[in-house]
Amino acid sequence: MTDARWVSELEELARARLSPPLFAYLAQGARDGRTASRAVEAWRDVVLHPHVLRDVTEVDTSVELLGRRHPTPVGVAPSTLQRVVHPDGELAMARAVAASDGLVVVSSNAGTPFAEIGATGVTWWVQCYLPEDRSLAVPLLRRAVDAGASAVVLTADTPVVGTKYPGSPEADVIWDVVDPAVLRVNFDPGYESAPGAGKARDLGVRDMEWLGSLIGLPVVVKGVLRPDDADRVVEAGAAAVWVSNHGGRQLDRAPATAAVLPAVRAVVAGRAQVYVDGGVRDGLDVLTALALGADAVFLGRLPLYALVDGEPGVRRMLAEMTAQTTESMRLAGARDVGDTRDLTGP
Repeated sequence: MTDARWVSELEELARARLSPPLFAYLAQGARDGRTASRAVEAWRDVVLHPHVLRDVTEVDTSVELLGRRHPTPVGVAPSTLQRVVHPDGELAMARAVAASDGLVVVSSNAGTPFAEIGATGVTWWVQCYLPEDRSLAVPLLRRAVDAGASAVVLTADTPVVGTKYPGSPEADVIWDVVDPAVLRVNFDPGYESAPGAGKARDLGVRDMEWLGSLIGLPVVVKGVLRPDDADRVVEAGAAAVWVSNHGGRQLDRAPATAAVLPAVRAVVAGRAQVYVDGGVRDGLDVLTALALGADAVFLGRLPLYALVDGEPGVRRMLAEMTAQTTESMRLAGARDVGDTRDLTGP
């Protein structure tokens, strides 16, 4: 029996225990929050067609991601302010993910040195925003490689940071109350004031090629919502396409990821892997994402809410999500991830 109620209550538990400015920052979306608010229901609107009369005594939830097999299709997406949520921050997150032999993507804005994260033994990828002067990103990326990162995730949907409306007084003061010492510790000193340190507004497929040649790791492109963009990045050599609307924090009125995932999967057509995030709150959502074509499903806010209880909280959340996914697969007659692909229609 799974502990679904606890997972469903994580957001409210975090609201009660985090400072109002921090919770407001984590939960808010861009502008009117339309994209953020649609994310959860979009998964629940998908109708599943289960198989029956199948032996589901043994269910295999494992997936192979960029050459490494993991026992769960659930990964942890990159996020900042982890050391504000809990003093152990990225270390607690990494240790919890390592305990489940899972995968975590570490934000370039992390408050913990990459070397310490790598020392946990976790499988991890590094996320990056490229600056106007690409050379400024090189030291951070090389630190990630030296610390054991096995892929780089290029966030492609942030030429500028999307406007957040002041929905509450608390949301406006987050950067006034955060200690700078728990942010961006993997950058060179003085990075933010260096000429060309602003986010690049001229990103192109050439940047993928440059990243791959610079660090010798697979490149994942995150923030793709259109099949034509997915086709371009795959043609340019991306190892994976990550369907994401940045948690509804960038372009408001962008579609829910559940709505565009099937079309992206269709155009990629096996040439690269396809990942998704956005509004996933339980194992049934994970099953739905797999059925719509995802090779892996990444969680953003949910691990942050679980991190309020440090490593034990994240461990419990990840174990629960995998248990719920297993139960959902059994009920759908799916013995492995490949069996989920036809569940959205006979």
